Amino acid sequence: MKFGIVTIFPDMVKAYLSASIMKRAIQGGLITVDVHNLRDYSTDKHRSVDDYSYGGGAGMVMRPEPFFRITETLWPDKSNRRIIMLSPKGCLFNQDIAEELTKEKREIVFLCGRYEAIDERVREFLADDEISTGDYILTGGELPALVIIDAVARLRPGVLGDCQSAVEESFSWGLLDYPHYTRPEDYNGMTVPKVLLSGNHSEINRWRKKQAFKITLEKRPKLLESYLMSDEDKKILDEIKEELK
Repeated sequence: MKFGIVTIFPDMVKAYLSASIMKRAIQGGLITVDVHNLRDYSTDKHRSVDDYSYGGGAGMVMRPEPFFRITETLWPDKSNRRIIMLSPKGCLFNQDIAEELTKEKREIVFLCGRYEAIDERVREFLADDEISTGDYILTGGELPALVIIDAVARLRPGVLGDCQSAVEESFSWGLLDYPHYTRPEDYNGMTVPKVLLSGNHSEINRWRKKQAFKITLEKRPKLLESYLMSDEDKKILDEIKEELK
């Protein structure tokens, strides 16, 4: 799977990609991430990529020419690219979008903005999608691009050491994750739930499902509206509601 990141701060992006799971995934050939400096596609001697906003107002606006120039140079064939513009106005990124992107055969190219905004013509005539990672404002699109690549890459076979890890994490099965414990069994009087030490995998799985339902009900109840429940799930949820009375 191939990604491209267009940014004016390539070193910032490369630092994240050179560590941990992303580093291993890239070195193992499971994903490819090419980082491109937008300033290389500016034509003036100062390599500038921004200018004042028409109509006035605070902040600088990123000019359209470098974005179009880099796209026409590196990805001239529209059928081989999917250009995603990171923007607070985009659709909200979630696990469903991450899973959809894992099926993408084209190179996924992220356009990272800075300053006040990117010229609207980039969104209108160049970008295929707009994505936001949340209802907040950041100084640039680099962090959202890395968030999306991380979320998508970990779903690719072989990226995580344990193939079950991605399946069992929050959102992958429609619920928030259940609590996790490790050694020591007793730390200053704080103990691990006995069921996890029982060796009874049926009981452990039921406990984990119940905890996931409980946490989701307390923290993100709207997730349950779209969760397809089995009869056993309904029974567990009824138990939780009865306990909370």
